[in-house]
Amino acid sequence: MRSVPGAGPGASSGAEASTINRVRRVLAIKPFRRLWGVTYLCSVADWLNILALTGLATKLTDNYFAQNFAFVGVVLTGLAPGLLFAPIGGLLADRFDRRKVMVVADLLRCGFLLSIAIVGAPWWLLVGNFLVGCASSMWIPSKEAAVPNLLRRPDQVETANQLGMVMTYGLAVITAAGANAIITGVNTTFHLFPNESASLSIAKLVVMITGLLYLASAILIATRIPELSLRNVHALPEQKIKPADEEKLGMGRMIADGFRFIRSTPLVRGLLIGAFGAFAAGGAVIGSAKPYSSSLLAGDSAFNLLVLAVFLGLATGMATAPKLARRLAHDRLFGISIVAAALSLLVVALSPHLTVSLIGVFFVGIWAGTAFLTGVTIIGSRVEDAIRGRINAIYQLMMKLVLFGTTVTVPVLVGLLNQHTFTVWGGSATVDGTRPVMLGGAVIALVAGLFAYRQMDDKRTEPILADLRNALRFTPRRVNGFLIAVEGTTAINTAIQAVNLADWLRAGTRPVAVAADPALDDHRLAALVSGASLTGARAQALAAAAVRADIVERHVQPALDAGSVVVMERFVDSPLAHLSAVAGLDSDELEGLADWATGRLRPDLTILLDAAPNGAPRDKSAAMNDQWRVQHLLTEMAAADPDRYVVVDADGTDVEVAERIRTALRAVFVGRLASLAPTTEKPVTLPMETLPAETPEEPRVEAK
Repeated sequence: MRSVPGAGPGASSGAEASTINRVRRVLAIKPFRRLWGVTYLCSVADWLNILALTGLATKLTDNYFAQNFAFVGVVLTGLAPGLLFAPIGGLLADRFDRRKVMVVADLLRCGFLLSIAIVGAPWWLLVGNFLVGCASSMWIPSKEAAVPNLLRRPDQVETANQLGMVMTYGLAVITAAGANAIITGVNTTFHLFPNESASLSIAKLVVMITGLLYLASAILIATRIPELSLRNVHALPEQKIKPADEEKLGMGRMIADGFRFIRSTPLVRGLLIGAFGAFAAGGAVIGSAKPYSSSLLAGDSAFNLLVLAVFLGLATGMATAPKLARRLAHDRLFGISIVAAALSLLVVALSPHLTVSLIGVFFVGIWAGTAFLTGVTIIGSRVEDAIRGRINAIYQLMMKLVLFGTTVTVPVLVGLLNQHTFTVWGGSATVDGTRPVMLGGAVIALVAGLFAYRQMDDKRTEPILADLRNALRFTPRRVNGFLIAVEGTTAINTAIQAVNLADWLRAGTRPVAVAADPALDDHRLAALVSGASLTGARAQALAAAAVRADIVERHVQPALDAGSVVVMERFVDSPLAHLSAVAGLDSDELEGLADWATGRLRPDLTILLDAAPNGAPRDKSAAMNDQWRVQHLLTEMAAADPDRYVVVDADGTDVEVAERIRTALRAVFVGRLASLAPTTEKPVTLPMETLPAETPEEPRVEAK
């Protein structure tokens, strides 16, 4: 959009809504709000489980060596089931009632944790924690696959994922840490347990409380969220994804079907390959963070600052990803985010100073958070319900597997590479093994990001660099679809020309949609005006704006976001000119109202049909004067913005006018817009009622 600042791909009133408004709309959905509360309970229990079992493990053994490995043992036994059984959890989510799967998983988690506290043996602690992890591998894919079915619209998946991540990695962490500190310190004040066994008893108490949280989750899911059992609530739009095999043919066949789906679907294949590179880079950072901070010679505080920077970056990336997604399609944003994270990691690997490292790590976090949220959103909104559980499980499995593998192997690689001293410009510089390891992680992420982009990109006409520049602009322009408006006075049949223009454009490579003029939607507008007894010009202008806002939000903007060419008659200019000339309303106020109603959406190209009103200028009738004033205002609008307007002589027959429009557009559709031009020429056609009597042999199409 060249002439209107602030118009973006989500420039409708819904897309311009603030983050708070989007969150409120999602939380207004009762089933999702209840699931969000359950997610809070389970996330608190997950974090509290790590803290509680670590504390209990150190109390159940007197061996100093074993105590040092308590945390690692708890983390590994909790993580291993996700590496082994995540695909089975996805299979259960796709084959069985997801609500029942989640209830059973919560009951199992509760039972295993209570048994750990009752048995009180170190070996059973590790076995029980492994079984708790197995139950979690059942619970997570069912929950993730069920979320889109609880929402009113598919475009709410991104906001729902944001809320889930804020709860899981923000509020739940703080609550679990605070609760653990309060419970473990309560005996100091109230002396509830004998001194000789106080610490062990309190550790068991924390484990039992964690189990009861899972029990509360099971009760809430079973009794308060029956909607979790819903399937296929939202029909997916046409997309380049092959349908999954929905036959229930057994576990082995369904797992094989899931991997077949990945191999045959470029979008999902690119998503998983890109995620692999992103997680590998993340593991390289995590595994080398401590020795890397020491290499900066900034003291022990450097490690804490780096951790803080990456988590601030993650939070920032997850918060800003939806805004970027309204300007840049998800399939492009995912690959670009991974490439940007890899380039940021290159800066970190080559950084000579703590300040540069902190900035680089912050941007690594931003792009990593953007990529993770975008990936989860693509799975939730563009993968069909029948296979969504398995894809979610594989995505989660890959994250755990790659992070686990790189976190374990990176310290070994760093130790093998050791430190090396180089002479640079007469001075010596010491480089440890963390730098080449980070460089390797950055290269892997870069290659994976480029592969993901090539697999997932929908081959839009807008070049990727121009698309990215537009997304980062303060006032972006829309780049996905192309909006053409056909304007003219009421004496000109703009509807006929709009339909025939769309028919001609359908011979091109882009999908074409025709939108009716909301101001001429007699039934809706008349019902709104008469039902509310609106008699004043201002009130009727507001009613017309309401109808226009509805058609833009429901029909025009979704078609543009999908990359279609949208043809619409009398979009804004003609109604503005008519209300200003006939009703005497202030043109600036009307334009502000139109901006608000359409979300500042303006056509990329406006075809102004220029014809003298029916009658001579000497005609002093009110109707004729109004037509002359409207025509004069439209001509002034075109003169003020010649880059966006194509003025076509509308005198003559409809066939002649249609041919003039095509001739004018052939000159416009060159260069970057060449893909909009029809590849084959079609004869001019007109609806039956507008055909001249002397040309009955003309082919006819019906106006839509």
